[in-house]
Amino acid sequence: MKPTFKRALGALALGTLLSLSAHAQQVLRVSAIPDEAPTELQRKFKPLGEYLSKKTGLKVEFTPVTDYAASVEGLVNNKLDMVWFGGFTFVQAKDRSKGQVVPLVQRVEDEKFRSVFITTSPAITRLADLKGKTLSFGSESSTSGHLMPRSFLLAAQVDPDSDLKRIAFSGAHDATVAAVAGGKVDAGALNISVWEKLVSEKKVDPAKVRVFYTTPTYYDYNWTVRADMPADLKKKIADAFLALDPATPEGKEILALQRATKFIPTKAENYVAIEAAAKNAGLLKK
Repeated sequence: MKPTFKRALGALALGTLLSLSAHAQQVLRVSAIPDEAPTELQRKFKPLGEYLSKKTGLKVEFTPVTDYAASVEGLVNNKLDMVWFGGFTFVQAKDRSKGQVVPLVQRVEDEKFRSVFITTSPAITRLADLKGKTLSFGSESSTSGHLMPRSFLLAAQVDPDSDLKRIAFSGAHDATVAAVAGGKVDAGALNISVWEKLVSEKKVDPAKVRVFYTTPTYYDYNWTVRADMPADLKKKIADAFLALDPATPEGKEILALQRATKFIPTKAENYVAIEAAAKNAGLLKK
């Protein structure tokens, strides 16, 4: 191969790499655990993505993932830059990356989050009544749709694996409600925020499907980035969330879609109890 041709190829390869590198720096790749229908997640994110683009100067791309595990792997393997995690998926990402992920912000509601257990059966009024019945969780990796409901069941001396007739995993909170309303299971456990949204939108009739148990509070969702993200970009993103104000039309729309009063800073230490619950439930290696 002639030297001039080799140099030309080398220059082309270098140019391509630089172009790809520049493209990577200009795009903020964002995703979220699929705890609701993909169309709903896209609808919720659109104005937030436009706002973050304006605040960071980056093109913001939302990439839906097929399951909770894919959101963890995407961030850990540098295919995503920022992910909306539940408390448990954050703990999984922290574990998988050996601590190389950082939770930036959470909704103020996530400081004291809760799950609800729902049913259509008049015979079910407490957790102990679930013995011998069928129950749907959300995703196996869901904090509010599986881990914490399981933890509170165990605390009530109800072992989902041995005391219930059958457990199912619907994959998402709204799917759990549909399973209970449709009579596929006797009861279900889900995130209180999605439950309240479905009731307010009249997508479920609380006279037919009712809450029979609401859990104690725990930390849940957050926006997480990789630890190697440049410090100035982390600050721009965090500041953008913290600046969201319901008194402005833009802030009001974004906060309403995120079902948030406001966003506040968070830290990994807030999720120590979630990590302990996951280990005690056998869902994370001790």
